[in-house]
Amino acid sequence: MSVTAPFPKLKRGLVAILRGLTPGEAVAVAQAIHAAGIEAIEVPLNSPEPFASIAGIVEALPETALVGAGTVLTAADVDRLNDAGGKLLVSPNIDADVMSRAAHHAMVTMPGVFTPTEAFRALGLGASALKFFPASVLGPGGIAAMRAVLPKETLVGAVGGVSEKDFAGYKSSGVTLFGLGSSLFKPGMAAAEVGARALAAADAWDAVFAKG
Repeated sequence: MSVTAPFPKLKRGLVAILRGLTPGEAVAVAQAIHAAGIEAIEVPLNSPEPFASIAGIVEALPETALVGAGTVLTAADVDRLNDAGGKLLVSPNIDADVMSRAAHHAMVTMPGVFTPTEAFRALGLGASALKFFPASVLGPGGIAAMRAVLPKETLVGAVGGVSEKDFAGYKSSGVTLFGLGSSLFKPGMAAAEVGARALAAADAWDAVFAKG
């Protein structure tokens, strides 16, 4: 079995999803998010020139930042992500070829799953963490039911229709990692506003998780 890199210890279990980000705004937006306390940043590949944005963000942020791509669907995309310096691979599905290439490049992976069958297949392919997607459809109860049969050490993330208002509800389901998309960033939004939203999300995560 190929095993991808373990999910790093982040200050907060938050991944900023910057769908629609352009290269011209990428660095300013990413720096604002990182300064607010969110260390993981994902640029979905259906954004304009995503690899240029990723390369710029990687160069601008500290090496401790976890930067990568979302909506990664092919092994060729994994290679391009590696060329751009990205280390985080997020996908809406679970694909053996994608996971194998990610393992070759020692990437952190977070494939999308929706059922126990998909979850166990992802773990069998060496996933670093599971992305339950769309989480708003499963809800905390659905994730909790599946979490009960997964290995205890499995890192579980909720993505899709999730904002900082939902952290407390998912905590009891064993979720500690959240992907924040439109609640954090929308195309054309000023970096300062994105930073303010990121800070609010970081504070909300601290309020739920940092105090136990």
